Amino acid sequence: MKLRQLAFDALLLPVPDDKCAAVRAITLTGELDLATPDTRRLAMATLPGRSARPALVTPAKLAKRPVTSAEGRAALIHSLAHIELNAVNLALDIVWRFDGMPADFYRDWIGVAGDEASHFGLLREHLRTLAFDYGDFPAHDGLWAMAERTSDDLLARLALVPRTLEARGLDAAPAIRDKLQGVGDKAGAAILAIILADEIGHVAIGNRWYRWLCAQRGLDPVVCYAQLAQRHRAPRLRGPFNLDARRAAGFDEQELAALQAP
Repeated sequence: MKLRQLAFDALLLPVPDDKCAAVRAITLTGELDLATPDTRRLAMATLPGRSARPALVTPAKLAKRPVTSAEGRAALIHSLAHIELNAVNLALDIVWRFDGMPADFYRDWIGVAGDEASHFGLLREHLRTLAFDYGDFPAHDGLWAMAERTSDDLLARLALVPRTLEARGLDAAPAIRDKLQGVGDKAGAAILAIILADEIGHVAIGNRWYRWLCAQRGLDPVVCYAQLAQRHRAPRLRGPFNLDARRAAGFDEQELAALQAP
């Protein structure tokens, strides 16, 4: 099975349901062909493949809607669905783009893509119960923008996408879950609980391979992270932090101290 080619082909698919179905169809049984994929289709395609909706805007242009209203709750669920679909794209991109890693690296990230596709499906179905669908609200593209800034360095990608931007979800998910629970959206809160549990594992995968690559290059993980964050203009993370979840995801006490430093 040409795993990296399949990841590339899925990444180019514009329709979210088709992309998620392609991810689910990838199996990791048998021998994996990890050859660099044929990317000639990029001359006639955009990366990643996207539908015309949702419209992409800057974060400042996203309207703030109270979660106490049906529309506000739907807008929140929509924003989470967009994050999860972006996470599918990010996992597929790291598989096809970067050469020379152990087979387990590619297995790990295809597994992440499958989980993120499942999260997107859960959130989209829940959004439909609220009489909305994916694409009905605008969205922003901060996650993919960082992927583009780290497209030439796997170490930077690992440091600043799973360990920074996606790790923010560990901090945010409990508050969002409780907010949905507080307005009576038990189904939405249950989905957030599933996502939080899975995302701990995804961030742990990012931590594992970031440290593995630092060891290969003879780099101190904490010092290197600070340098990469500055070089690639990563956002400064602000608390409160979900320290228990971050510890479960593999952040050590030195990293957590640096995170909380003034």
